[in-house]
Amino acid sequence: MRTATRGPRCFGRTAIPLRPSMEEQMFAGFSDPFEALLALQRALDARVASDWMGRGTAAIGSFPPINMFQKDGDLVAVVELPGVDKNDLEIEAKENTIRIRGKKTIAYGEQASVHRRERISGVFDRTLSVPIRIEPDRIKAEYRDGILALFIPRAEADKPRSIKVS
Repeated sequence: MRTATRGPRCFGRTAIPLRPSMEEQMFAGFSDPFEALLALQRALDARVASDWMGRGTAAIGSFPPINMFQKDGDLVAVVELPGVDKNDLEIEAKENTIRIRGKKTIAYGEQASVHRRERISGVFDRTLSVPIRIEPDRIKAEYRDGILALFIPRAEADKPRSIKVS
């Protein structure tokens, strides 16, 4: 770095930088670095905000929660959907993916003033990749007491074959 005899002091030496410092480059256009950080935080908050995870909820994570396990070579998915009407559910399957869409509505009434909202409501859309090839036409879905159970058969072409040794 070239130095001059006059100018700001840097590490005990007088220096005139030939180009803006990294700090100056980072905050160019911002008069206050804290305002820049707040603007970044607002942008990040806006990016992750959605109707489903709206303000005032205590919800964290994916909705609906799903457990999937293998039983007798086929898959079973158990989906928790409390308060969701089965007529508001759509299930699609293709190759090795399953899509579950729906909506959950909560009616407060016209004269209600909400003071705290922790129950989730709104539209949801989950797409699951499964580790095997499946037969979409043979999937069975049962919905009872807020629990959706999907019985997902493994495709015949994906099942292991026994080979006889001669």
